[in-house]
Amino acid sequence: MDPEDGREAERRPWERLSSWLECVCVVTFDLELGQAIELLYPPDVKLTEKEKSSLCYLSFPDSYSGCVGDTRFSFRMRQSVGRRRRPADDLYDRDAPAALQMEASHFYGYVYFRQVKDASVKRGYFQKSLVVLSRLPFVRLFHAALGAVAPDFFSAAEPCLRTACEQMDRWPFPAPGLSADLPLMGAVLRVRPLGFGFAAAFPSPARFCPQVRIPSRKDKAGSPPTAAAEEEVRTSKSAEDGPVFDIAGLAICTSAADPQNAPVPPPRPTALPSVHEPDLFRCFRSLLIHTQMLWELALLGEPLAVVAPSPAVSSETVLALVSCIAPLKFCCDFRPYFTVHDGEFREYTAKTRAPPNVILGVTNPFFVKTFHNWPHVLRLGESAEALGDGSPRPQASPRVRSERAPDKSPRLPSGEDVPKQLKIKKMAKLKTLDAKPGVFTAYKSFLLKDKVLIKRVLKGIQRRRPSEVQSAILRRHFLELTQSFIIPLERYMASLMPLQRSVTPWKTPPQIRPFSQDDFLSTLERGGPRLTSALRGDWTGLYRKFFKSPNFDGWYRRRLGEMTRKLESLHLEAVCLADVPGWTRDKSEVEIVDLVVKLREKLSKARRRRLQVREDLLTKLQSLIESIAGTLPKDLQDVLRAQ
Repeated sequence: MDPEDGREAERRPWERLSSWLECVCVVTFDLELGQAIELLYPPDVKLTEKEKSSLCYLSFPDSYSGCVGDTRFSFRMRQSVGRRRRPADDLYDRDAPAALQMEASHFYGYVYFRQVKDASVKRGYFQKSLVVLSRLPFVRLFHAALGAVAPDFFSAAEPCLRTACEQMDRWPFPAPGLSADLPLMGAVLRVRPLGFGFAAAFPSPARFCPQVRIPSRKDKAGSPPTAAAEEEVRTSKSAEDGPVFDIAGLAICTSAADPQNAPVPPPRPTALPSVHEPDLFRCFRSLLIHTQMLWELALLGEPLAVVAPSPAVSSETVLALVSCIAPLKFCCDFRPYFTVHDGEFREYTAKTRAPPNVILGVTNPFFVKTFHNWPHVLRLGESAEALGDGSPRPQASPRVRSERAPDKSPRLPSGEDVPKQLKIKKMAKLKTLDAKPGVFTAYKSFLLKDKVLIKRVLKGIQRRRPSEVQSAILRRHFLELTQSFIIPLERYMASLMPLQRSVTPWKTPPQIRPFSQDDFLSTLERGGPRLTSALRGDWTGLYRKFFKSPNFDGWYRRRLGEMTRKLESLHLEAVCLADVPGWTRDKSEVEIVDLVVKLREKLSKARRRRLQVREDLLTKLQSLIESIAGTLPKDLQDVLRAQ
């Protein structure tokens, strides 16, 4: 028998499926109950009543959205207290980028909602949502998976759902660096390695997917598409292999063969340029002159409400805001789609206290009246809805400047392809329900706008540069900006680490020096962001504000934990390489027993926390512990063995 077959036989039911998602469910509208869960897979999934209620309300667009047809969007909801993390989650998180780690206290929901006229239904409309609930922030992957399942699901609900789950249960376990073809309902989802940037693991199959550029092997992480790449995308629009349809901004190619005259070839892969990154250009198309300010608001974790015409626009915009500070993890709360039925509604809209550090995406105009005490509100108009499906629909618009700083905003190129840019407005103008789209805030940016970037992207619109290339330009800009901001912090944190020569086997590991904000700020003059970024402004003021944000607290705790584990690893290595038997020669039995107990604890902790120590050293330490314990009297050996 093949050993691999044996391991497969021992695998628990739905084990691989559960590593990708918590469950797949169907939410329908009941005339008496309202939204209700109709079907749940796997059948043994346990959701609390509160989780079921939140899931049902968040799986349907509210009545103000007017969503007819198929709509895809995302939400994020709290988990009930008491849920335990799986051991595999910790293994995945160890190697995953901070922003792509498993959610410990929230679920992501990925929704495919259909509303069509149906005379056989009393309300006159068929309404149903197919929902994936997961701890992973893989918005593009799961929306592509829903797009592959939905066509068959709405014609054969339960059998289709069961088949899809069985196929996903044969996928490999998710792991950072995974490259795999994931078969699903006759389609193949091709996943590139997890991480940030635009490196690819596959050669460019442009002739198979003429509307999507797949990055080549030569691309570097975080690099923008080259001119040759742009030309490849531009020239590849002349489709040669047959029809293409779009799912969540990703192209799926079908065969050009005539099914009546030729055999059907195997399905070609759906190439996913990223499993998690939203289309920044589509989200920020009407906010290009404010990208710098939006980046600062996300970096500082400022309370921000996004009022959008549909859950698709609100969810994608919120996810874009959260992702623009990558690779820094957004440590505040964020809700891509939020409703009045959410359990945190009162908490987030209370008028008696300051708004919490959260980014909310809403569609109900009722929220406009509750946000008057929020410092920042982004109200999007119908133009954002028109572009919500990713199709290029240019709009005529005049040249527009920011109301706050007309002398600093770059002039927009003339032409009908340039989208109308939202203006900055005073919060007092938001009190009416019919308030026009705009950025309602009194925030003053610490850094000056990057006029070169704005002109480059706006000129790209005139030249009809592909949306994916425009998004790559924006993402590279945000990546470089975040790295320029974080590098001085990383450099200062490294200086707080004790020297390796100060780590000795017979003493407690030295302490990491505390973080001093004043000491750090004093280093900016000679080693600040100006070394790597051309942007000018009040960097020191931005850092001072950042120190008060949850994002700094989350970053500092994570880095402190990593450095502490590194110190523990260095100390354990020193112990493994030390002459421990020689040290015990003149020691009492009590001291030797104490040493054995401490070494056991260190070894157990190293294996439990997966410290970066060579396995041969851990094996050597295990043998050393057994050897030292064997020199003790039998009664003490029995005591140690019983522990």
